[in-house]
Amino acid sequence: MTKLSARLPVSVFKEGKHFVAYTQALDLSTSGKTYEQVMARFNEAVDIFFEELAKKGTTEEVLLGLGWEKAKKHLTPPSLIAQESKQIEFAVR
Repeated sequence: MTKLSARLPVSVFKEGKHFVAYTQALDLSTSGKTYEQVMARFNEAVDIFFEELAKKGTTEEVLLGLGWEKAKKHLTPPSLIAQESKQIEFAVR
C-alpha cells in the first residue's frame, strides 16, 4: 500500500453552540462542542474517509473528482487562496 501525505485547508466556524470543521479538499465536515473535540473528530473523519477509499480502490478517482491534481505519483489538493467574510444584503419574507 502506498502512503501519501497532503496539507489540507480546514475551516473552523461556530454554528450556534457547536464548532464545525470543514475542508473543501475532501468536501468533508464534522462538528463538536469544543474546538478540541471538533478537531479530533475531523482527524478521525479524514482517517475513515481515506480508509474507505483505500478499501474500495477508488482513492485516486475520488480525489481527482474533488479537484486534486496528480503529478507523477503525487496527489495535491486544491489550494486555498483566500478566505474572507463578506457583508451581504438579502430579502427575507
